[in-house]
Amino acid sequence: MTTKKSGLGKGLGALLSAYDDYDDTVKTGNNIGGEEIDIKKLVANPNQPRKNFDKNALNELALSIKTHGVIQPLVVNDQKDGTYLIIAGERRYRASKIAGLDKIPCIIKNYSEKQIKEISIIENLQREDLNPIESARAIRQLMDEYNMTQEAVSERIGVSRPNIANTLRLLTLCPEVIKLIEDNRLSAGHARCLVPIQNYDYQVKFAMSACDNKVSVRELEKSVKNYLNPKVQAQRIPVEQSIELKELVNEMQRTFATKVSVIGNDRKGRIYIDYYSRDDLDRIAEMMELLKTKKLTLKELSEFNKRK
Repeated sequence: MTTKKSGLGKGLGALLSAYDDYDDTVKTGNNIGGEEIDIKKLVANPNQPRKNFDKNALNELALSIKTHGVIQPLVVNDQKDGTYLIIAGERRYRASKIAGLDKIPCIIKNYSEKQIKEISIIENLQREDLNPIESARAIRQLMDEYNMTQEAVSERIGVSRPNIANTLRLLTLCPEVIKLIEDNRLSAGHARCLVPIQNYDYQVKFAMSACDNKVSVRELEKSVKNYLNPKVQAQRIPVEQSIELKELVNEMQRTFATKVSVIGNDRKGRIYIDYYSRDDLDRIAEMMELLKTKKLTLKELSEFNKRK
């Protein structure tokens, strides 16, 4: 979900304040607060919405932690069995392990399972490093499991409702295209252009043409519009048609006794034969069968149509 940082609106402190009297000052200045906990006692959250952690980014954070320590404490839940479930800060936890830390500063909470899950989802959505599909699945999870509307999710995470709706639409794409987004080969902007395409084969075809920014979002949007409205697009471009082609169309109209139109020229194009009822369609089908079996000319076929 592509949002500017200023549009997030709510930090971790504001989020947790909805559940208790969390003091946002614990993560400011040099005194980060919290309690030092043995890293071996920390347990990753199995319901963590973020499934992919960039290895290079983790290594960079680990180097920073070696130099400056963990600036912002993790938020964990006391499991009452000597372990602590990570609610917020799994990325810092993973980087701290790489950095070789024995202990990590943590803020200990006592939330219910439902609260933990909801906080984990929302906290991740407020970050900018979830890929668009992870964001969409997290939003859908909030809506399904907590009966939230798009407006409610918008309010909780500080992102506009249209942005929420656009992100959710990505889940309607075919699995192959979704995988390209997850692999960061296809941007959310490109992917949104493909949502109106119902044919999955063409979704993949257009997606591959846009992978790794081979075409811009604007170019892809134009190509998709042309695909979805070929007749309208073709009519916008004047095409010089020969007298012979026009006469052929006129002859077909007389023969089939219905409207016949052509898009294109002598080299390439489409011919459309209109029908307005089931009887029309049956009559045209019968005439086509006569063309195949009796080898009639268009003139003879026209006479047959008059007799019908």
